Amino acid sequence: MARIAFKMKLVSGFEAEYKKRHNEIWPELCRLLKDSGISDYSIFLDEESGTLFAVQEQNLGKSSQDLGESPIVKKWWAYMADIMETNVDGSPVTIPLRLMFHLD
Repeated sequence: MARIAFKMKLVSGFEAEYKKRHNEIWPELCRLLKDSGISDYSIFLDEESGTLFAVQEQNLGKSSQDLGESPIVKKWWAYMADIMETNVDGSPVTIPLRLMFHLD
């Protein structure tokens, strides 16, 4: 199992809306993530910068960001596009982070 982390950028002023949308995450999206081997997925917010920090476990070598061909992921990206920095294809801008330390 691999653990990966990446950062994204939230548009200022949309912190509550981001949390609300994730509190109401679609069951079919959760199923896709789990069926793709993604677990223990958390997203944290640095309130000073608006940077979102995501970390997830991967069992099948796929990140949530590797699922962009799925219709449900494309729909989620479109749903979130108004409150996040996005790429031309609508996917969130993600920047991989290198593991520097881990303690079990």
